[in-house]
Amino acid sequence: MKELNILYLYPDILELYGDFGNIQVLKYRLEKRGIKANITPYSIGNDAPNFSNYDLIFAGGGADQEQGILSKDLVNYKENIKEAIENGVFFLLICGAYQLFGKYYKDAEGDIIPGLNVFDYYTEALNDRKKRCIGNIVLNCNLNGKETKVIGFENHGGQTFDIETPFGDVLYGNGNKFGDTKEGFFRENVIATYLHGPLLSKNPDVSDYIIKYCLDRKYNENIVLEPLDDTFENLCRKQLSDRFLNKDK
Repeated sequence: MKELNILYLYPDILELYGDFGNIQVLKYRLEKRGIKANITPYSIGNDAPNFSNYDLIFAGGGADQEQGILSKDLVNYKENIKEAIENGVFFLLICGAYQLFGKYYKDAEGDIIPGLNVFDYYTEALNDRKKRCIGNIVLNCNLNGKETKVIGFENHGGQTFDIETPFGDVLYGNGNKFGDTKEGFFRENVIATYLHGPLLSKNPDVSDYIIKYCLDRKYNENIVLEPLDDTFENLCRKQLSDRFLNKDK
């Protein structure tokens, strides 16, 4: 039986807007195909993980206070994380975790939370905490040559700058900052995004992109995933996409 080893970072701290649902969706879609999902949680005080021992690493969203707490712990693994990324381990990072993998996050009071500096982008919050990029969002993304609309929910005061390889083009919503045309950060083995929802429950193509990448890398094969019945998900996606994209027409 094939299997994937998944490291779930700080499930007790980074869990806004149902981000745990991403883990549930991955587990479901793996097991429906007869693939075992080995999920290991890690939080402050646990034994130090070796990030390169995993196929997929997931971290969800958190507010400023939570980011400040865990950044002091996460920085201990900076070189291990960089090595894992260079080795091809897949990272799925949502909102607060997305920000922490950049150079830094500056909060509304001007205080700096150091990032891991794994990637070159940085995030700064507006002085007015009431000004937030909040609401539904639709992206156009290219995943391994396949264009797909990605639907989610964003709620962030932080404005992220210096993104060279975004996750997608914004069709509806804000993106990395107010009125941006781009959202998130993307590499072959990294998706970092502000999209909650949870992201993967609304976007089967994103789930399967991640699963296929991880399986191909682990087993050195060009694996063809068994199709799943996504009829219900696709009907929901069409309804949401039509509603958001035709809202002003």
